This record gives sequence, C-alpha cells and structure tokens, in this order.
Amino acid sequence: MTFNQICHSAPAAAWFEQMYEITVEDTFAAGHYLRNYKGKCENPHGHNYKIKITLAGQTLDQAGLLLDFKDLREVMKKTIDRLDHKMINDVQPFTELNPSAENLAKYFYDEATQTLDRATGGRVRVKNVTIFETDSTTATYLG
Repeated sequence: MTFNQICHSAPAAAWFEQMYEITVEDTFAAGHYLRNYKGKCENPHGHNYKIKITLAGQTLDQAGLLLDFKDLREVMKKTIDRLDHKMINDVQPFTELNPSAENLAKYFYDEATQTLDRATGGRVRVKNVTIFETDSTTATYLG
C-alpha cells in the first residue's frame, strides 16, 4: 500500500479530519510564590504574564468563523481580571494549589473550556493554553 493510499483509507482519513484553529494572546501582571520549592521562586515575586489560547473545531458558524476573536478575548478577560495585579496565591484555587505556570495553564484551560462548552454546545474546544512567565519560559496544557 502506498503512503497516499494509507492516508486516504477510512481509518487514516478519520485521523486527518479537517480542523480549524484560532489563537488569541493577552497579558496580565501578577505576583506569586511557589510552595514546596527551594530557590528564589519560593519568595514573593511578580511576572508580566502572556497567555495564548488556541481553539479548535471542525465546523464554522454562519459567519464563517470558528469563534469571533473578540469572543475569545472576552472569555480570557474574565479569568485574567481575577488574577491581574493580584497575588495569585490569594485567589482560589491557588490558596491551596501551587500557582506554577503549569497550574495556571490548566486553570485557564478549565475556565475557557467551561465557558465555551456552554456558548458553543461543544462545537469549539480548547486545544491548548500556553503561559509565558518570561519571553523564554513557558508552560503549556494540552486538551
């Protein structure tokens, strides 16, 4: 069987289903400290975070959009507003959950997923969320 035949066979075709993606980035500033960590990051400090959320779906709406960029920004804004210019350790669930970049990525993923499931009936899903603590350090949660 040739590569072309494999790619167009029924099981392989399902694997390569058509998918649309959109991505929006935003920023917020906040402080945190890491519990159960030995090093500088156990002390209170701050970051100018950048967050990048990518959505995926197989169908577009009547306007030909997966989701309007402004709608995704609004979803992100609700979560950002809870954290912006705050000590993250004082905000639920981070009063107990360590506010690592990894846990922040999962938090944004869960919050966006809950909102988008209600708004789109599952047509659009969160593919991944990346948190930038700095320009060169990131953590990503994959859905």
